[in-house]
Amino acid sequence: MEKIKASIVGASGYVGGEALRLLLGHPNVEVVQATSESNAGKFVHQVHPNLRGKTMLKFSSMKELENVDVIFVGLPHKVSSERIDFIMSKAKKVIDKGSDFRLRNKEDYKKWYEFDHPRPELLKKFVYGIPELHREEIKKADYVAAAGCNATATILGLYPLYKNNLIDAAKTVVEVKGGSSEAGNKENPGSHHPERKDVLRSYRPTGHRHMAEIMQELNTGYFGFSATSTDLVRGILMTGHVFLKEKLQDKDIWKIYRKEYGDEPFIRIVKEKTGIYRYPEPKILWGTNYCDIGFEIDEGSNRLVVMSAIDNLMKGAAGQAVQCMNIMFGLPETAGLEFPGLHPV
Repeated sequence: MEKIKASIVGASGYVGGEALRLLLGHPNVEVVQATSESNAGKFVHQVHPNLRGKTMLKFSSMKELENVDVIFVGLPHKVSSERIDFIMSKAKKVIDKGSDFRLRNKEDYKKWYEFDHPRPELLKKFVYGIPELHREEIKKADYVAAAGCNATATILGLYPLYKNNLIDAAKTVVEVKGGSSEAGNKENPGSHHPERKDVLRSYRPTGHRHMAEIMQELNTGYFGFSATSTDLVRGILMTGHVFLKEKLQDKDIWKIYRKEYGDEPFIRIVKEKTGIYRYPEPKILWGTNYCDIGFEIDEGSNRLVVMSAIDNLMKGAAGQAVQCMNIMFGLPETAGLEFPGLHPV
């Protein structure tokens, strides 16, 4: 088949670099342009050194965008919604990796982002980009809003329990531990090496913005959510504490997750009896599009502890966006995403 022509707007960040890496190796894609206003004219490999020898592409200005089949958008919050008309004029299909089109209700942007959305009429045109929940909608979509990384880990970990009404939703408490690349490649005091090294820092004990999309997708009200920065560069580990409405055994939980995810190419249930990798571990997912999910029942309190792990730049961002593109264009869902990870690292 003729290759899909793709461009990446805002390609100099970490997520943009991952999108480039994936698309340059994708068997069905030709990368036409990668834009960066601050790096226009530079070779891509000068910013993303892992791509040295992979491409001689140079960054261009967004003003120079050509017509292509799909555009991946990696612009800062508030910027993509301001420039969306121009982007849409250059491609029939758009995948926005930012937050500007993830929420369906414009009022949620005021509440969670203190942001009056300039194009609220477009919110319903964007499909929320978690394939495991919205595959059929993504197949028909021209516009997809890729999910946030903390939201992806939380939603995928808890979705089967919420969908099957097995837990007391109001008592849910989630703790997400994430790597420094979540914050992007712009330096700040919190990312300065002496301040970040060896850190285990609670940075958002309450009120994290990703709560808005989690509540939207799990169809639930407010619950406990905290976020912690770690010394990792990549990776998220979500630990969710939920309380079951009735007594269930391990085999019952297995059946629930297999029913929802048994045919999913990028979800693995990880619950071993021995070894150090008995539960999900972000480290072994670096560079992969997998979400590993595990669980443990606390018999004494009827509490179920659910753990999910992802690479925040992959299943939490660029990898999931490419997965959505594959679905939108009728390609094998795993195309360009087969990398299994490394061990040891």
